[in-house]
Amino acid sequence: MAKPRGSVWRHGWRVALGLLCVLALLGHGAGLWPLAWVHQLDRQIHDARLQAARPSALHPRVVVVDIDERSLAAVGRWPWPRDQVARLVDTLFTHYQVRSVSFDMVFAEADNTSASQALKRIASDLGHSDAERAVAAELQRIARDNDHDAQLIRAVRGRPVVLGYYFTSDRQGQQHGQLPEPVLALNDPTQRIRTTRWSGYGANLPALAEAAPRAGFFNAITDEDGIVRSLPLLAEWDGRYYESLALATYRAAMQVPAVLPRWTGDASASGERALAALGLPQATGAPLTLGVDGRAAAWVPYRGPGGINGGSFRYWPAVQVMERQLPADALRDTIVLIGTTAPGLLDLRNTPVGQAYPGVEVHANLIAGLLDGRWLQRPDYADGLELMQLLVVGLVLALVLPLISATAALLVAAGVMLSLTGANLWLFQSHGLILPLATALVLVAALLLINMSVGYLSESRSRRRLATLFGHYVPRELVREMYRDPERYSMQAQSRQLTVMFCDMRGFTTLSESLQPAALQQLLNKVFSRLTQRIQNQRGTIDKYMGDCVMAFWGAPVESPAHAAQSVQAALDMSTEVLGINDEQRAQGLPTIGVGIGLSTGDMMVGDMGSDIRRSYTVIGDAVNLGSRLEGLSRVYGVDIIASHATRSAAPDYLWLELDRVRVKGREQPETIHTPLCPLDQASDTLRQWVDGWHAALALWRQRQWDAAQAAIAALPAKNETNALCQLYLQRISLARYKNVPPEWDGVTDFDSK
Repeated sequence: MAKPRGSVWRHGWRVALGLLCVLALLGHGAGLWPLAWVHQLDRQIHDARLQAARPSALHPRVVVVDIDERSLAAVGRWPWPRDQVARLVDTLFTHYQVRSVSFDMVFAEADNTSASQALKRIASDLGHSDAERAVAAELQRIARDNDHDAQLIRAVRGRPVVLGYYFTSDRQGQQHGQLPEPVLALNDPTQRIRTTRWSGYGANLPALAEAAPRAGFFNAITDEDGIVRSLPLLAEWDGRYYESLALATYRAAMQVPAVLPRWTGDASASGERALAALGLPQATGAPLTLGVDGRAAAWVPYRGPGGINGGSFRYWPAVQVMERQLPADALRDTIVLIGTTAPGLLDLRNTPVGQAYPGVEVHANLIAGLLDGRWLQRPDYADGLELMQLLVVGLVLALVLPLISATAALLVAAGVMLSLTGANLWLFQSHGLILPLATALVLVAALLLINMSVGYLSESRSRRRLATLFGHYVPRELVREMYRDPERYSMQAQSRQLTVMFCDMRGFTTLSESLQPAALQQLLNKVFSRLTQRIQNQRGTIDKYMGDCVMAFWGAPVESPAHAAQSVQAALDMSTEVLGINDEQRAQGLPTIGVGIGLSTGDMMVGDMGSDIRRSYTVIGDAVNLGSRLEGLSRVYGVDIIASHATRSAAPDYLWLELDRVRVKGREQPETIHTPLCPLDQASDTLRQWVDGWHAALALWRQRQWDAAQAAIAALPAKNETNALCQLYLQRISLARYKNVPPEWDGVTDFDSK
C-alpha cells in the first residue's frame, strides 16, 4: 500500500535536512569551516581516553627528586648554594648509580653565596713580595676550592646530565645564558621546519653549559582551553632547532646519537616543511620512530594524577638523597628529574588528568612513554578517515532513520555511537592512534535529533543557548525562569541599575604559608562552594573568581527590583556561613578565615565583554569600582560588610549602622558607608538603642565635640562585632585633640590607596 503524499514529503524534508547536516560536518572535517566546539569535544574525548587507558602503577625507571619543604628546611631556601646542588648530583651518580639526571630549572645567575670572589679580590690586591705572592697563591687556591659554581661544573662534567632552559617570545627578544648546540640543522637555509618559534631565551651560565652540553627547553604547548596535551619536541630560535627537556633526557639516558627528521610531503611556498615523525636511532634494535603533529610536538601519554600521592611517579625528597637515607638500590639505573613541590616554587600545569599538575611530571610522562613504547600519534591518514567515516555513517543514517520509528531510531543511533566509540578506544589503547571521533558522534546525534522532532530541536536549541550563555553565572532556578521567554535574554551589553558584591578572603597569605598546597586548595574549594551557594540562594549572578576573591552581582540577566536587598541578605548569610566554617576549622585544629565584603548599587554596564580570545558576562562602571574599594575598607573599620549609601537606601528593611563618610581613591565625591546588622524585624530593642547611640556619637564627632563624642562611645555597651569600630574612633578622637583640624574639615576620611 502506497504511503500518503504528505508522509513522503515529510520524509523527504527530513532526509534533506539530514543531508545538509552531513554536508556541514563534512565541511568541518575538510577544514572549510572549522567548528571550534567540535574541536573542543574531540579534545575532551581524548582526555577521557587517557583516563580510561592510564596505567595504575608507579613507573619503575623514571623518578622525581623533589626539592620539597622538608629539603628546604634542612638545606635552606631556594636557590641553594651550588655546592649543595653539586653534592646532590654527585650522590645520585656515585652512591645511587642513576642512569641520568635532568634539571627542570635554570641556573642563570652566578652563585654569590661563596667567599671565592672576595678571596680572589684580596689576592689581587696583595703586593709583589715573595711572602705576599705566596699568600696570594694560597688565597687563589682556597678560592678555587670554595667556588660553588666550579663545584657544580665539576659534578656535571662528563656525566649524562641534562640542563633545563626556556624560550621566550617578546619584543625585546632578550637572551640570557648560553644555549646548547642545536639538535637539528637544515642543509637548505631557505627551508624551515613548521614548529614553535621564539625570539629570546633564558639559559644557563656559559661555563656550566659547556660542562654539561646536553640541555632541553621545558616550554609546553597549551591548547585553546588552557590544557597541556602535548609537548614540543623541537623549537626554532634564530633559524636553528633545539630539543625539549624530555627528548634531551631520553637521548642522554638511552645514548641516542642523533635526531632524524621524517617529512610529510613537499615544502610550502614559504619554504616550511612539516615533520611526520622523528627518528631516534637506538644502540640496539630498530630505530624508534616518534610521530609528531604539525608543530613538531608529541602528545603526552599521561599515566594518571600527578604529585607526590598521584601514583604515577615516585618522589624522593632531595634531602634524603643527599643524606643517603634511601636504600642503596632505590634509584639504581633510573632516569632522575629534579623538580620541586614546595609552595612558591611549584610549576603547575592544567592537564587532562589534573588541574594543578606538576610541570616536571609532564616531561616525566613523555619520557616514560618513550621508554615503554607507549607513545601517541595522530596518523597522517586521520583526516581522510574522518571524512570517509562521516560520509558513510551520514548517508546511511540520513536515509534509514526517517523510515523507522522513534524508538528504533534511538536504538540504531545508540548502536552506531557505541560501535564508533569502541573501535576508536581500541585503536587508542592497542596502537596509540589518536583518531577523530567527535565529528562522527555529533553527526549521529544531529541526525537523530532532526528525525525526532524539528520543532523540539528548535526549542532545545534555545534552551541550550541560554544554558551555555548563563549556566556558569546564575543559579539553575533563574535559568529555568529564562526558559519561559528566551528571546528576552542575550549577552549584548546594556546599562542597568544593579548591585555588585566583592568578597575577599582575609588571612589568605598566612594560610598559603601554613598549609600544604592540597590542603589550601581543599579549603578554598570548600569556602567558595559554600559562599557561592549563599549568593545563588539570593538569586545572585557569579561574575568571576579572582584568586581568593569572588565577584557577583544582582539584577541581571534576570531583572529583580529587590537586587539591593538580595545582595545584603546574601552578604549577611555569607558572614554567618564563615562562622560555621571557622567552627569546623577549629574542631580540626586548622586555621580560621575571615571575609571582607563590599556592596555597591548604581548604574552599570552589563554584558558579554572581553577579547576575541576570552570573554565573560560581567559588569563595569563607577559603581563597580566603588564596590571594590569598599571591600578593601572593611579591614579598616573592623566589619565584615561595607555598603554604599545607594545600597543602604535601596534596602530599607534592614537595620543599618553608619560607619563614616569617605573619599576613596579615584573618586572626588564623598560616599557615606554603612554596614547591615540584621533584618529590621529581627532587631531587638537593645540593638536599636545601641545603633541610635552610635549615630549620636558619630554626629558629635563630625561637630568636633571630641569630649562629648568620646563619652558617648565609651557609654555604649561592648559588642564584639563593633569593638574595632569603637576603638578606631577613639583613636581618631585622641589624634584630633593633639592635631589642628583645619576649619574646612568636612568630616570626610580620605583613602589614597586601593
